[in-house]
Amino acid sequence: MSFLPGQLLLVGVPGTELDAATAAIFREVQPGGFILFGRNITSAPQLRKLIDDLRNLSEVEPIITIDQEGGRVSRLKLVGNEPPNAQQLRDRAEINLIAQHGTITAGLLRMFGFNLDLCPVLDISFDDEADNSLKGRCYGRSVEEVIRNAGAFNDALQAGGILSCGKHFPGYSRAPLDAHHELPEIPLTRAELEAYELAVFRAFSHRADSMMIGHAIYPHLDNSGLPTSLSPAIITDLLRGELAFPGLIMTDDLDMGAIVNHYGVETMTQLAVAAGNDLVMICHRIGVIAEAHRVLAALPAAKIERALQSVADFKKKMSPPDPWDEQEFRRRDSLVWDLRVATLGQDLAAQRSAEDGKRSPVETY
Repeated sequence: MSFLPGQLLLVGVPGTELDAATAAIFREVQPGGFILFGRNITSAPQLRKLIDDLRNLSEVEPIITIDQEGGRVSRLKLVGNEPPNAQQLRDRAEINLIAQHGTITAGLLRMFGFNLDLCPVLDISFDDEADNSLKGRCYGRSVEEVIRNAGAFNDALQAGGILSCGKHFPGYSRAPLDAHHELPEIPLTRAELEAYELAVFRAFSHRADSMMIGHAIYPHLDNSGLPTSLSPAIITDLLRGELAFPGLIMTDDLDMGAIVNHYGVETMTQLAVAAGNDLVMICHRIGVIAEAHRVLAALPAAKIERALQSVADFKKKMSPPDPWDEQEFRRRDSLVWDLRVATLGQDLAAQRSAEDGKRSPVETY
């Protein structure tokens, strides 16, 4: 395989089909993976075609990923049913329903050609009403509850042929504000983190296939002022070193306000790789992908060799897509509704038509 620094980029796609200009950028850059959002989805066959097109222009089989959690962070609800969210499944307290969710999610994603789901959320909910983007997305209010519930989803997802991603390392639910808009500081001591957030991530250090690094400042983990997603102390020393995590490590979206308000493209790209990330995620500013690629290409080969190998090792674990069959997609999607009824009760029939008229892309989580 030729030297392809673009393999360290996980990038967004601007629309519902590949226009000539975007296709040209992707052919030149050869991103390691693509992440899709609501803006990329209008129908089930259209989504499968878009993913096939992305795969066809890639010299190396690409990571194709999405945030398919449940509830409001469910991209596929634009073409099908909305699964219950993690909190609803948590409150139902039936572990078999959470495992079913993982199995059903894997089947749907395989039908479209995805090979990685950016799940499960491993954050603990200390406040179910906190306004930091995690409302409804946490599997538990304690270490034990998160490990049990998120673990059931994670294991079923993997058994169904979709790789998993634990997020948001080293823990984000006690952030005082939303990193989509600004960089939060979380002044927890190492002892406090060990008792809660890090206890969960330790439990998944040899269970999740990948980890996503959130954007926050943890002064008691790294006093340099660097956010977690750009911090060698947190990524290389803590996650890769102390927790001995062997899998793929990626930044959260570097297009969030927490990063773009403070760093330019060149600096954030260099810092992300130097910190120990394997994938640099750029979801929305499609115009800067070529610039980030130039930054990576200018780095000495020795600086990115480890990350390139990590991406290549991860790709060996990916499963091929299932054949497209619209009738089979509808059958699999009907299982989502059955799971929703089993989780939330039998009074959902009237809700279905109302939800059909309200579906819209959720782009910011």
